[in-house]
Amino acid sequence: MELKPVLRIQQLTFEYASHPLFRRFDLQLDAGITWLRGENGAGKTTLLKLAGGALTPHAGSIALDGLDIQAQPLAYRLRCYYCGGDTPQLPWLTVQEILDLHLSLYPGTDPALLDAELQAFHLLHTLDQPVTTLSLGQHKKMQLSLALALPVRLLLIDEPFNGLDVDAVAYLRRQLSAPQRLARQCILLTSHLDPALPLSATVQL
Repeated sequence: MELKPVLRIQQLTFEYASHPLFRRFDLQLDAGITWLRGENGAGKTTLLKLAGGALTPHAGSIALDGLDIQAQPLAYRLRCYYCGGDTPQLPWLTVQEILDLHLSLYPGTDPALLDAELQAFHLLHTLDQPVTTLSLGQHKKMQLSLALALPVRLLLIDEPFNGLDVDAVAYLRRQLSAPQRLARQCILLTSHLDPALPLSATVQL
């Protein structure tokens, strides 16, 4: 029996008013880590947002384990998480409230696992702070804590090492490289530098 890819993008078309980015673009990814490479403006972040449902393609299809993002948007999004550098959309919430919101959106999450990630990134003391008081590095660590703890099939990470200290970079690489994670998750990440991870594939835009 032929094995189907975890993520399948077919004939994807997407463009901004100023310029086209994707025309009939195809991509198939299995479990493991794929490094998405390209110059600034090549569409790396846009592709992650399209695969995560934050942007809607103008044509083509995106499917995760056979779930089409347009036909079954809620079921699709429950199986993926986009970790980018965007500022919080709910700036009046505390860090704990942001985390609780994600726990409610992903009901299969183990709260103890999330606490362990927060502790590893030294964020437990920030839980009662407004999310707007976090530094760039702390905000990235909060998103990465969620990325590592949420039980998703597709993990989309935009420039995961930006803004992190040396210890956090080393910890993140260990967590992403864990054999159990590589076997169950499809991880698509962007990085201007070699991520120094066990890659399943490299895609150049």
